Amino acid sequence: MNNTLKVGLVQYSPVWENPAGSINKIEELLVKHNDNYNLLVFPELTLTGFTFNVKSFAEEIDGISSKYFIALAQKLNTDIFAGLIEYEEGKNYNSLIHIDKKGLIKARYRKIHPFSFAGENNFYNSSKEPIITKIDDIKIGLSICYDLRFPELYRFYGKERIDLVVNIANWPKKRIEHWIILSKARALENLTYFIGVNRVGNDPTNEYNGCSTIISPTGTLVTDYYEDERIINYEINFNDVTTTRQQFHFLDDIKLI
Repeated sequence: MNNTLKVGLVQYSPVWENPAGSINKIEELLVKHNDNYNLLVFPELTLTGFTFNVKSFAEEIDGISSKYFIALAQKLNTDIFAGLIEYEEGKNYNSLIHIDKKGLIKARYRKIHPFSFAGENNFYNSSKEPIITKIDDIKIGLSICYDLRFPELYRFYGKERIDLVVNIANWPKKRIEHWIILSKARALENLTYFIGVNRVGNDPTNEYNGCSTIISPTGTLVTDYYEDERIINYEINFNDVTTTRQQFHFLDDIKLI
């Protein structure tokens, strides 16, 4: 079993409602930060930004986002987690897709908690299904942005003994301290690695300052916080999860109340 994963967190500013422009920016970043990865993780609604213009940008599974990231995964020989507006059977979802290094779609997670504070629930349908995917034998629980405020989802993942939780986001600068606190809590309470990838830049309503992060099972920040466009590299050793859970048996003591 390969117990390590070299991860690239793609922290960038999407071109607002312009998938082609966003693809160009991603390609430039990949040239600038040329490296070999086992996994690239992109922010929520990767190519459009956090738009409610779902009629213009919702796509079925063979749309522009899927086609681009499938080709990219094959080209780079790496797994990819990316966000898109997914359309299926008359419904729109804020989704995260996992594409493996061969270009196959391995998993689709649809956001369980649309951000009602901003009216997201008026444009996107909510899901009720947690999704666990795998890279080799590494179990990964998926989530998107506002999900981070609801520990019940992550507790489910913890009880399933996942090795890693991923959250992709458009989390605004004015509440970035919440992002930092909640990300650490989700890792620490479930004794798991946590990856959070947030965008930077501006959209018509918000400013974003990134602070994409990897946090260890003990709640320790293992990458620095950055506020500019970049790919943040880190090689995760999942033996840390095993060691932490052997030392601290907290997950064995969970009681439903």
